[in-house]
Amino acid sequence: MRAPLEWLSEYCDPGLPTRETEERLTLTGTKVEAVHHHGVAALEHFVVGRVVEAERHPDADRLSVCRVEVGGDHVAQIVCGAPNVAGGQTVAVARPGAVMPDGTKLGAAKLRGVRSEGMILAEDELDIGSDHAGIMVLDRLIPGGGDLAPGTPLAEVLLIATEVLELEITPNRPDCLGVYGVARELHAATRAALAAPPWADDPGAPGEIPGVEVRVECPDLNPRFTARVFEDVTVAPSPPWLKARLMAAGQRPINNVVDITNYVMLLAGHPVHAFDLDRVAGQRLTVRRARDGEEIETLDGQVRRLDHEMVVIEDDDGPTSIAGVMGGARSEVHDGTSRVLMEVANWVGPNIHRTSQVLGLRSEASGRFEKGLSPEQAMEAQALATKLMLELTGATLVPGTIDVGGEGPPPATIRLRTAKVEQVLGMPIARERQAEILQALEFATAEAGDGLDVTVPHFRRNDVYREADLIEEVARIDGLDKLPVTLPKRRGAAGRLSVEQRLRRRAVDALAGRGMHEIVGWSFTDPGFADRLRLDAGDDRRRSVALENPMSEQQSVMRTTLLASLLDAARVNIAHGRTDLQLFEQGKVYFWPEGGGAAATAANGGDPRRGGMDHRLPREHRSLGAVIAGRMHPQTWGTPEPPRAGFFAVKALFGAACDALRVPWSVEPATEPFLHPGRSARILAGEAGEPVGWIGELHPLVAREYDLDEGAAAFEVDFDRLLGHAVAVPAYRDLTSFPALRQDLAVAVADDVPAAAVVTVVRRAGGDLLADARVFDVYRGAQVGEGRTSLALTLAFRAPDRTLSDEDVAPVRDRIVTALRDELGGELRA
Repeated sequence: MRAPLEWLSEYCDPGLPTRETEERLTLTGTKVEAVHHHGVAALEHFVVGRVVEAERHPDADRLSVCRVEVGGDHVAQIVCGAPNVAGGQTVAVARPGAVMPDGTKLGAAKLRGVRSEGMILAEDELDIGSDHAGIMVLDRLIPGGGDLAPGTPLAEVLLIATEVLELEITPNRPDCLGVYGVARELHAATRAALAAPPWADDPGAPGEIPGVEVRVECPDLNPRFTARVFEDVTVAPSPPWLKARLMAAGQRPINNVVDITNYVMLLAGHPVHAFDLDRVAGQRLTVRRARDGEEIETLDGQVRRLDHEMVVIEDDDGPTSIAGVMGGARSEVHDGTSRVLMEVANWVGPNIHRTSQVLGLRSEASGRFEKGLSPEQAMEAQALATKLMLELTGATLVPGTIDVGGEGPPPATIRLRTAKVEQVLGMPIARERQAEILQALEFATAEAGDGLDVTVPHFRRNDVYREADLIEEVARIDGLDKLPVTLPKRRGAAGRLSVEQRLRRRAVDALAGRGMHEIVGWSFTDPGFADRLRLDAGDDRRRSVALENPMSEQQSVMRTTLLASLLDAARVNIAHGRTDLQLFEQGKVYFWPEGGGAAATAANGGDPRRGGMDHRLPREHRSLGAVIAGRMHPQTWGTPEPPRAGFFAVKALFGAACDALRVPWSVEPATEPFLHPGRSARILAGEAGEPVGWIGELHPLVAREYDLDEGAAAFEVDFDRLLGHAVAVPAYRDLTSFPALRQDLAVAVADDVPAAAVVTVVRRAGGDLLADARVFDVYRGAQVGEGRTSLALTLAFRAPDRTLSDEDVAPVRDRIVTALRDELGGELRA
């Protein structure tokens, strides 16, 4: 919403500097995003001039050399290219030193060898219109223009410069989508006087209009429809003041009738639409639901295909407007229009929002209607439009007003208790001040025993409906900065992390402590992620949740794996030259349960909102994932070739997180379509070995998709399941001072036997005396035979009450050797 200060000050002028006006509005909730300068600068160099004579340029057929009185006794020589310049005209002149709208500073110059001391201006060169066909002739454009003295400051005659407030209006405040609504807020914030509303005097009257009929077949979507008819309309350019205000507010002037509809919308906050009554077939309008597949050509020249949820306005020849969104081309006002039907209707906001979204057609009108305007505002805008039509088009108002539906429900009255205001805000506000604030916002107040009875105005009906809302109104206008700084009451509450939060933080700190960088990726991704990850057609991770209203195609589905956002982040880093990466993320992933998603949507007639999935909702859980690529630490003179990312590097990082959580874990051979077939595994957690995720190096084809040409490794686990095996409070275990007895063991097994299986068998057979077992060497060669691998393990035996001897350990060692032979076919090597 753009609110020109000049226009705003017509209804409320606090006499404050622009910066202070901005601050007052922002502090009361009407946020000013920016302040723009519209028009020209160095105003002292823009003056009224009178053309004494205009002669043909000696060296250019399309240029004229003019002598122009610009004040005092000075006559300036100005070269002008406009075809309509002539002697005796009163014109707008920019003298050397003037700053044009684009920031160009004007100076004296020579044009085809003739000196020119300024410019005779067209309206677009002042940013008060869009016409560039000729210069502005003030004696034709403004009353008394021919009597203006040369040298009169142009700013006294035309709106050639103003500050414009760019406002961020929240969806609950459509009343502030009009200049008068913003003026009302400024009045309440500054206590400056507020002028009467511009629709206060209505020149129209109720009653039927002979020969014109309006029928509303869907009153549930069209609570009110008003219309008036004007005859003897003269369509012409709007006066400069109207063009200037529209330009400053971001609207392009077209003609006086269309400009009036835009002006009323910007001032009153309610859209207006003008029909050429002679183009309305049968002079009858019908408001109805559209038919599926019905088409209409809108004012932008596009043909739109409608459905039965949308509303159209039609005449006897068919649809002529998409209700609340855009008019049709067939009945638009044109230069030959002499009779106008002015329609101001009220539409149900959610329906207009859906129509706009489905058609991909957003307009100034739809942006207001979708936020919920009151039926009473329709007649306010109709009254204002009537006044302007009579004033600016020379029209005659046909007696009567079509009004189908009427006003909204009676206003609500809410009790505002003085004690409750103090309880909620933490400080007292005098009842008189509360009444003053609410009355400034056009709430009606009456004294009550314990406070005020407050009647809500129609334009706040959808926003204020309980006592807390009134307290908010009082607080924001009186000044939220005045409220005391206090902590909220929290009886019995303690400011500490939950057990789950502490465990999550413990794992995150372990990864960050090893040099990894935590990222926060989008929960959205593009539908192509499943193909890039080579997921099979039946893979659960293909059951992504599609958004009904996505921000873009690249963010149209919810992620089913953290790998999608991690790899997107890796690709961005690589594009910026960062090839050594250690990234991790914890966050939610989302997916349909089996039988949900597209299958359930199809079963419900293709509409995802009709229950879907037999009323089952998408599932979500928290995951922990990481991606590493490149070198694991920086290159130095001591390590010119640092270790690179790979399976064992990412396994060590995951192990650090599990160690921090005290989760026993292991891996077993497994594969994923996006992982290297020979360098991937499934992660098992807990003593029972519950599968919680995967780990491994990326498949080369997947790595190439994300510009990871030198490969990468990753892991991802269901964080919630992993934490289910964590030890939040470790139990004390007595330490022993007795030394361990260490022995080495070499066993030959088949090549396809994982080392993890060997270690598992050793630990199980070793019993309580075996404190530790790990692989320290791997050998393949002629001494163990083809298809065999020798694993060297170091074993540590320890007892809590004594120092062990070889005789104590021998039976345990024999059990281990026997278990390896019987379970894995292992052979003890000498």
